[in-house]
Amino acid sequence: MIERFSTFRCREVINIADGNRLGYVNDLEMDTDCGKVLAVIVPGPCRFFGLFGREDDYVIPWPCIRKIGIDTLLVDVVTVNVRKPRRKKW
Repeated sequence: MIERFSTFRCREVINIADGNRLGYVNDLEMDTDCGKVLAVIVPGPCRFFGLFGREDDYVIPWPCIRKIGIDTLLVDVVTVNVRKPRRKKW
């Protein structure tokens, strides 16, 4: 099944391990040599009403995605293991 990236951006990511909503897909990590998606990137939650930036992003490996629905992605991850620091914008 071939889908466009724009259809993933509209999908909410839910962790089936603990039932938490992680957020919405923001980006994909791809292997450009073979065209495979390696991971889905979800921005971390806002800190103090968004005034102090965001927490670390969730980088969810493709094998951890259990189900791709019409408006959600169900993933099975330990959130501590998939948190990656956000890149600083200078």
